Formats: sequence, C-alpha cells, structure tokens
Amino acid sequence: DSHYGALVQQVRRARPNPWFYVLAVPVLFKQALENTEMEEGKSVSLRCELTKADATVVWKKGEATLQASAKYEMKQKGTVAELVIHNAEPEDA
Repeated sequence: DSHYGALVQQVRRARPNPWFYVLAVPVLFKQALENTEMEEGKSVSLRCELTKADATVVWKKGEATLQASAKYEMKQKGTVAELVIHNAEPEDA
C-alpha cells in the first residue's frame, strides 16, 4: 500500500478564555484512498472524500510532509481532497 495514504487532519481550536473550549467534530473518511497503479513518467491522482468540507488536509509520504511543487499538486474542492503526483517514479509508491 502507498505511503501517500497517510492523511492527517489538523483541527484548530478556539480558546477565547481559559475556561471555554470549542470541541471540533472529528473528520472521517467517507471514501478512503484506493490502491492505484501508475505508469512511470506519467501523472497519477490519489483522491479521498471526507465528512467535513473545511478540514485541513496534509499529505505525507512516511514521516515526511509533502509540499506543493512541480512534483506534487494538492487540490481540495468541498469534501474531496486530491494529490496529483507528476512524473511518477517507482520510488513514489
């Protein structure tokens, strides 16, 4: 399975004063990532659907957080998060 499947959600917590906390509803996967075959040198797209549209999505490969670049393109529209890996190589699996 792919290391890109590690999807981390970060929840911001509002703390107007020390005695008041806002607890966020957890974000869950409505549709998880699926194993995807890739052709070397082509682009491959990984998508998942979340239960909350405004969730912050962080894509990781192992422990490393991926950053938007010529290699990695991150998209999010509504509840669907997508990672596009350009010029895919075997090391990207």
